[in-house]
Amino acid sequence: MKKAIIAMSGGVDSSVAAYLMKEKGFDCIGATMKLFDNDDIVINNEKSCCSLDGVEDARSVARKLAIPYYVFNFRDEFCKKVIDKFIYTYENGGTPNPCIDCNRNLKFQKLMDKMKELDFDYVVTGHYASVEEKNGRFLLKKGVDKSKDQSYVLYSLTQNQLSHIIFPLGEYTKDEIRKIANEQGFTNANKKESQDICFVPDGDYVSFIKEYTHKTYPSGDFINTDNEVIGTHQGIINYTVGQRKGLGVAFGEPRYVCSVNPENNTVTLGSNEDLFSKELTATDINLISVDRIDGEMKVTAKIRYNHKEQPATVIQLDDKTIKVFFDEPQRAITKGQAVVLYDGEYVVGGGTII
Repeated sequence: MKKAIIAMSGGVDSSVAAYLMKEKGFDCIGATMKLFDNDDIVINNEKSCCSLDGVEDARSVARKLAIPYYVFNFRDEFCKKVIDKFIYTYENGGTPNPCIDCNRNLKFQKLMDKMKELDFDYVVTGHYASVEEKNGRFLLKKGVDKSKDQSYVLYSLTQNQLSHIIFPLGEYTKDEIRKIANEQGFTNANKKESQDICFVPDGDYVSFIKEYTHKTYPSGDFINTDNEVIGTHQGIINYTVGQRKGLGVAFGEPRYVCSVNPENNTVTLGSNEDLFSKELTATDINLISVDRIDGEMKVTAKIRYNHKEQPATVIQLDDKTIKVFFDEPQRAITKGQAVVLYDGEYVVGGGTII
């Protein structure tokens, strides 16, 4: 009998994933990753995905399914590899994507280590995506429910990882998953989904950074696209590319953040038209459907989770870097975010925008 570790956050998706795997005849255990203490993140976080509240919901489902349940403490790794990187990115003029970093460094890497340690065969999560094997290569495919597809945040998975991962929800819609949860009597069947960063549940990332680091971030110059000083900003961590609200200065006409320069402590403001660009460079790449991109490759590409895929051409510059050229200019291409490349339903790969 094949054995699987089910990553259980306490939400309905991972709970149904556990149920589906057990129905398929797998020997399952449930596992929740303890990623932080409330003291680590300064604020009360009882309703986030890895909170005490989530642990109890996951434990309840595991008990109902009669599978063993464990909590693995990855607090130190999460602080170093996710929270510290989150702060570093903002301090260096970027906008981070901590969910991708968590998937890359914690959810799959650490659980895969546990899988090997316990002599299990698979790691299972409640992501809306699926894995297919074709001609000896493992491919990452979009979820059937396009409104819930999570392939974007999974682009960093390696061939070795994909060979030991199952995403049982990939062929279901969210409504079907909630129906299954209700039919099984899960207490979290209608639990509201968290839309915020797990360690910043109130969405106020600036206050979180200040309280976590005990730093003050000095004010500096707002400049226009001609490098003329037009105002004073309140610290670069307050701003991200494309931002219009919360600038703290009235200009008489709409102004948007076009770039953040930590070296000069300046924030460049411009018009909406100034936000559009046809190309980007990304580093720290991971390719899934191919070993390497030779020459030019036609793809569709997303520059943020909720971005609609756009036609583009990609070339690989070296082992770590790609250049993406869009057919049409794209708005607010942002340093620190991920660009993910697609060939139809399949993920080609992706990287971090620089």
